[in-house]
Amino acid sequence: MPSETLCIIALGGNLGDVPGTFRRACEALTDAGFRIRRFSSLYRTAPIGCEPGAPEFTNAALSGFWDGSPLDLLRLCQKIEADNGRPNDHAHHVSRTLDLDIILSGRETIHLPDLTVPHPEAARRDFVMNPLREIEPELADWLLKQAELA
Repeated sequence: MPSETLCIIALGGNLGDVPGTFRRACEALTDAGFRIRRFSSLYRTAPIGCEPGAPEFTNAALSGFWDGSPLDLLRLCQKIEADNGRPNDHAHHVSRTLDLDIILSGRETIHLPDLTVPHPEAARRDFVMNPLREIEPELADWLLKQAELA
C-alpha cells in the first residue's frame, strides 16, 4: 500500500450556497478516502478577472492525507466540482459554484499536461496563501520559498 501524502487543496466559489458546497465537497473527499486534517476559516475576496458584476468569492483551504496518486486526486476534485454544478469544460476566471485546486502534494514537484504542483499561481494569490498560512504555516513558507526559486 502506498504511503499517505499530505496534500493541500484550495476551495473557492461565488455562486449558490458556497459554505454548503464546501461541506459537500469535504464529505465527497472523505468518502473517497481523503483524510482531512485541517480546514481553514472562510475568506471573502473580490473576484479577479471575472465577468462584470460577479459576486465576491468565498475561499478556504484544507490539508489532508491521500494515499492515491496526484492524478487520481485531480480526477476526484474534478468529479466533485462537476457534481456540484461546475461543468468539466469551463472557462477560466468566471463565476462558479466550486473550484478545487491541488496546491501541494507533499513537497513533490509535478509537471504534467493536466496537473502542475506546486500550483503555479498559489504563492501570488492571497486568497490561497492566507488560508494556507492559517492551517499549515510551515508549508506556506515552503511554498513561498519554492516560488522565489522558480
